[in-house]
Amino acid sequence: MSSFTLQSHISDIVTSIPQTADLFRSLRIDFCCGGRVPLQEAAMQLQLDPVDVLEKVHSIEVKFENYQESRPASWKESELISYIQQKHHEFLREELPALTPYVTKLARVHGERHSELIRVQELFTDLKMELLDHTQDEDEHVFPLILKFIDQPNHQTAAALMPHVSELEHEHAHAGSLLQEIREVTADFKLPEDACGTYQLVYKRLAMLEKDIFEHIHLENNVLFERIRAAI
Repeated sequence: MSSFTLQSHISDIVTSIPQTADLFRSLRIDFCCGGRVPLQEAAMQLQLDPVDVLEKVHSIEVKFENYQESRPASWKESELISYIQQKHHEFLREELPALTPYVTKLARVHGERHSELIRVQELFTDLKMELLDHTQDEDEHVFPLILKFIDQPNHQTAAALMPHVSELEHEHAHAGSLLQEIREVTADFKLPEDACGTYQLVYKRLAMLEKDIFEHIHLENNVLFERIRAAI
């Protein structure tokens, strides 16, 4: 029998069953920055039937309950940090610069007819700058401080660490708002009838980028940082 109810927090459901992230993303339910709310509340905010959403969660749970997949949420902090760096930070460092010329070309060629593409370019530029600075700060300063605290917990290290964690969560929320606006101005990445190959490429890669960032933020906000708070 499932342990999840209408009062289960969205973030806890995704931590326990990572595959539910795809469901919540398709329903536009925030599971990373705004995931610390009950399923019922999150569904009702979007005028969704909470019972129907819970049934979908149960279906995914049944499907994956015997699937022996190593879940990052069960790893040690050092393993989790290494996973975040290798899977998510490396992806951002490669994908954001690689996608930039396509976003620029799309806005230049089609921006006059589809004015939303100008806004997409502005939002993507802000997102790119913020995330590249953000990941560098994590790798060079915050993650080493977390590992130091885990190895030798003390009040001095905790006092130095917590302002960094709070700032990272604030940056995560801002990145989430940029992604939300990108999705809104593109009408959920809906392609117009005259969409060329570049148009299709950009929207597909923006959707993939959103997926990776949401999973990245979830692991940090709702797993790594929650563990740190619990240990202090």
